[in-house]
Amino acid sequence: MARYRVTTGATELPDDTGCSILHVDMDAFFVSCELRTRPELVGQPVVVSGGGPRSVVAAASYPARRFGVRSAMPFATAKRLCPQLVCIQPTPGLYGEVSRGVMGIFRQLTPLVEPLSLDEAFLDVGGALRRLGSTPGALGARIRERVQVEHGIACSVGVAKVKFVAKLASGMAKPDGMVIVPAAETLEFLHPLPVSALWGVGKRTEEQLRQHGWHTIADVAATPPARLRRAVGRAVGDHLWALANGHDDRAVEPESAEKSIGAEHTFDVDVLNRDELSLELLRLSERVGATLRSRGLRGRTVSIKVRFADFRTITRARTVLSATDVVRDIHRTAVELLTEHAPTGAVRLIGVRVEGLDTGDEGEQLSFANDEPRWRDAEVAADVARLKFGSAAIRPASLLSPREE
Repeated sequence: MARYRVTTGATELPDDTGCSILHVDMDAFFVSCELRTRPELVGQPVVVSGGGPRSVVAAASYPARRFGVRSAMPFATAKRLCPQLVCIQPTPGLYGEVSRGVMGIFRQLTPLVEPLSLDEAFLDVGGALRRLGSTPGALGARIRERVQVEHGIACSVGVAKVKFVAKLASGMAKPDGMVIVPAAETLEFLHPLPVSALWGVGKRTEEQLRQHGWHTIADVAATPPARLRRAVGRAVGDHLWALANGHDDRAVEPESAEKSIGAEHTFDVDVLNRDELSLELLRLSERVGATLRSRGLRGRTVSIKVRFADFRTITRARTVLSATDVVRDIHRTAVELLTEHAPTGAVRLIGVRVEGLDTGDEGEQLSFANDEPRWRDAEVAADVARLKFGSAAIRPASLLSPREE
């Protein structure tokens, strides 16, 4: 695959005519964000994790990955694999802030941006090439340079005719590279790859394919569709045959409206005390409310998620009188749900979510008989203070530690 890889600063690029789809993926995103202020840790095995006995690895640096450390792995397991592992606590709000900046770079180039997560997105640049006087590969190089200069992190880019191939290409470009797959060479690029590279092929489907003697994408492409359907089913068979032959009709879909916003927390030690759970619900409600206000959204339904020590999980929801982004309302409803519907028992995880979102254009429903303070005004003022002085500048007194009190 080296023939498709583009080195930094290259003046000659592979033929990218017709390759209007870019897939951009940040490299070790959470770790990279943290290392901007911890340059002494660059090149060391580092993870972002809570570090507690039940914490999982949110992201691992490439040196850590060489020891077998991976995202979503229990931190205790990661530490056994790499005793010298350095753990960085996640910085609240940092990753969303950097992600918004990076996505902003993408949207300056094209309105057709489809975020897949905080750290990756598809772009369709076909309609922007003439306006920008550029080519897909040159835009990929520009993106990589701007992300590095403006945000201090590296990203990898795949450039191809279709989404499936662009995503494969960005994975092969890692870390900190770009891979361009000429449209005319799509099959030449795909066919030597193992069947596991096909989008939607998990372990079970891979085993089924290999049992029939199909080990590479070329094997699948050469198989009559009817035989594939008999082996893995009609829908899956048709899907895999199309991908193996370089067909992917999915368009880049700009970001759709969010349906819900939530936050949850896993305790290091199971919690029985309902007052402690109420405080955690307040902390989570603060995060959810601040996110709603920052995005100009309000929600009509508040739900909680409770996972007990035995991993039994319940969710309960309540629709409020009018859409809200007020922490006090979210927290009060969440506590009521916990009190009324959650049986007693040690709690391992708790979460809050607001659903039924809208932009709040219809305004806030007021009551003439309501003598309570305007809590939303106070929370908006707190948002401004946090933006100016940091996330710890102002918060509810009940969430202060004894030392802070």
